[in-house]
Amino acid sequence: MLSAFRSALATPDLRKKILFTLLIVAVYRIGAVTPAPGVSYPNVQACQAGADQSGIYSLLNLFSGGALLQLSIFSTGIMPYITASIIIQLLTVVIPRFEELKKEGQAGQGKLTQYTRYLTIALAILQATGVVALADRGQLFPDCAQSIIPDNSIFSLALIVITMTAGTAVMMWLGELITERGVGNGMSVLIFLNIAARIPAEGMNILNNQGGLVFALVCVFGLVIIASVIFVEQGQRRIPVQYAKRMIGRRMYGGTSTYLPIKVNQAGVIPVIFASSLLYLPDLISRLFGDPTSGSGWQAFLQTYVVNQSSWVHILLYFALIIFFTYFYITITFNVDERAEEMKKFGGFIPGIRPGRPTAEYLSFVLGRITFPGSLYLGIIAILPNFFLSITQEGNNQNFPFGGTAVLIMVGVGLDTVKQIESQLMQRNYEGFLR
Repeated sequence: MLSAFRSALATPDLRKKILFTLLIVAVYRIGAVTPAPGVSYPNVQACQAGADQSGIYSLLNLFSGGALLQLSIFSTGIMPYITASIIIQLLTVVIPRFEELKKEGQAGQGKLTQYTRYLTIALAILQATGVVALADRGQLFPDCAQSIIPDNSIFSLALIVITMTAGTAVMMWLGELITERGVGNGMSVLIFLNIAARIPAEGMNILNNQGGLVFALVCVFGLVIIASVIFVEQGQRRIPVQYAKRMIGRRMYGGTSTYLPIKVNQAGVIPVIFASSLLYLPDLISRLFGDPTSGSGWQAFLQTYVVNQSSWVHILLYFALIIFFTYFYITITFNVDERAEEMKKFGGFIPGIRPGRPTAEYLSFVLGRITFPGSLYLGIIAILPNFFLSITQEGNNQNFPFGGTAVLIMVGVGLDTVKQIESQLMQRNYEGFLR
């Protein structure tokens, strides 16, 4: 692997891409720690030191690399873009116009990308407004008495919202620059960077609070989780597809054998994001009606059983939602009828299965059988941090660094980036990273 790195850096054009990506990463990290105008940076640091980061803000803070609770210019993170992309992808099934654009190729995809950008800005405005409103009301850090925004005039609050929204637009631009001129998918690299930036601090907290033995056990267990996730992410069911020979003019086409790959984790990390976002809604609603910790009745029930990540009700509900959203998302994104029609159109068939409706039924049967273990795998990986909160948590403000959404995204993005570098090395007859 080290020789592959040397080969990559020795190739001029690939070296330029890697250095350009590192430059964008440096610019992005500077913006992630630069506070927005009108925010008291010392007060934010003092409040963040004793904040509970295992509740409603943990997912957003994860995708922003810790910038959310620092109220930096990149506080909104990449989450608005992820949400907008998912919404546009789901709307292609509901809205016929979007479905037509998806089938138009590169021109239609460019139009969908433009819609995604517009929706991202709208969601960034909503998220920034919500974060600033919570910070101004003292709900962002309920246990902190210091004022995060000293000047809470309309002009000052509007300036912070505009700055955060502009930060989201800049993040989109940086991600597209990495995709065009760097290495890997730009948005995925930024998400990977945000998650990786939090691991050293969380590991240091575990080492300082729990000691070296617990820290060593967490590291060993983290390596086992990462190796297991890599093994499952690489797993796929390859359905053989045979293309019949066809005479078009004076040329013979077809007659080749290939396969249709169906991954064990066909849905990726989307079901985990859906389930996490849905479980954070009760906490958000309870906070809108006042201090949830001092509430009674339904507020106390939500805080005790639904919001509390150590509660068995929360764990079982989280696990069930992940399984449901896995089937839901795969059903929408992997249309077996369209795949069967495409294979029939180009003269392809599965050996032993007739083209058309029988092929669609066979694909649905295989997809259903492989989705079940894939959904269980996603659910188990996602709820692992909940079982280790009592070990790694002190003062209810420490997260388990290896589990759930973080490790799934890091492994997926890492594998895709390494494969892209490897493919460029193989074009120049170098030995790649993966053997």
